[in-house]
Amino acid sequence: MHQPVHPLFEEYLHNIPPDIIKFVIVVIFVLLIGLEQRRHHIKEEFESRFGTDRTFTLIGILGYILYIISPLTLVPFLGGGAVISVLLAISYLEKIRVQKMFGITSLVIAIITYSLAPLVYTQPAWLVLLVVVCVLIITEIKEELFEFSKKFDNTEFITLAKFLVLAGVILPLLPDKPISDQLNISPFKFWLAIVAVSGISYLSYLLKKFVFPKSGIMLAAMLGGLYSSTATTFIIARKSKEIPAEGNKAISAIFLATTMMYLRIFLLALFFNKDIALLLIPSFAVFILVSSLLALYFFRLKNTTATAPAEQTLIEPRSNPLELKTALVFAGLFILFAFITGFVRKQYGASGINVLSLIVGVTDIDPFIINVFQSKWNLENSVLVIAVLNAISSNNLLKLIYGTTLCDTAMRKKLIAGFGILIGIGVVMACLFYW
Repeated sequence: MHQPVHPLFEEYLHNIPPDIIKFVIVVIFVLLIGLEQRRHHIKEEFESRFGTDRTFTLIGILGYILYIISPLTLVPFLGGGAVISVLLAISYLEKIRVQKMFGITSLVIAIITYSLAPLVYTQPAWLVLLVVVCVLIITEIKEELFEFSKKFDNTEFITLAKFLVLAGVILPLLPDKPISDQLNISPFKFWLAIVAVSGISYLSYLLKKFVFPKSGIMLAAMLGGLYSSTATTFIIARKSKEIPAEGNKAISAIFLATTMMYLRIFLLALFFNKDIALLLIPSFAVFILVSSLLALYFFRLKNTTATAPAEQTLIEPRSNPLELKTALVFAGLFILFAFITGFVRKQYGASGINVLSLIVGVTDIDPFIINVFQSKWNLENSVLVIAVLNAISSNNLLKLIYGTTLCDTAMRKKLIAGFGILIGIGVVMACLFYW
């Protein structure tokens, strides 16, 4: 139970001048930065250091004094900053001349330390704390940043720039009005769909390349399922013939990728249409639970063939999902399905949408499903939920065909049993909404 603050103690705190509290905060923060500098340069000769705990603490106190003298005009503070900058420049030039070293990290940190007092007075406490934490962390991860930068190739920053242009430049500029009566979707919604799907695939790409570059088949299946469970199933099934002793693990990876498909589609539903997402919760909870149990069962099931060699990753790193060709293909499919779905709805109503949802499962289902989530066709949400469930079941059937056609023969019956269960659940769930 929360205990109230004693009145005398509360009155004592209230009587402490705010300037004293802010001074203590500045001293604590600059001392932390100074102590970190001492630890960071502990192996260097004393004469080669710019300064550590005492120097940085005094710089921070100097900044505090000069700021509170005239916080409105900032003349003393700016003048002191100019003097500090000159001294730092002299120190840097001497460092180059004597030690032949060109790093300026400590000098920049000294300027940040000098500037903490205005931050404490003018900005919220969380922002000041965030600045201090960033300084401490960035200083300590020099080697880790260097090793991380080695993983980048010539195209990584170009790819990042493409994604930032897609999400941060083009998207805000597009109008949010329908293109026409026949194509009841706005340029903004159209591009938002591209950004959402590209963002999910780009995230899985980054995790695979930079966070888990040597991941085993299970983790690779999870990341691949975020990008495309169909493509992941295709790759695993085709590669499984090369390692027949890992057949059960390959089956487990296929169902784990399918689990991630359910999660991806549910996240898209939350992003585009929360009402449909809420209706999908019971069905998707069952889907995710059953597919996860299937993945766990086959993962723990022992292989009857000879002992497998050291685990190999069956999923090779995929090409970058933000290539222009990929984006254009998705955009074309999105417009095509928007037009076809609108036409089918107008001509055949809800029954036509349900039939169409079964057909689109043999393609990339994301464009159709996002069209369903963004629909403005005056259809009941239950009809749209059935369309999503049908498309998923149809896509699972496609993955079953891929798997049984491409995989090792010993895997076929297990894939048929597993996907048969998922397809059966999908049919039952769709019928429940239909009735």
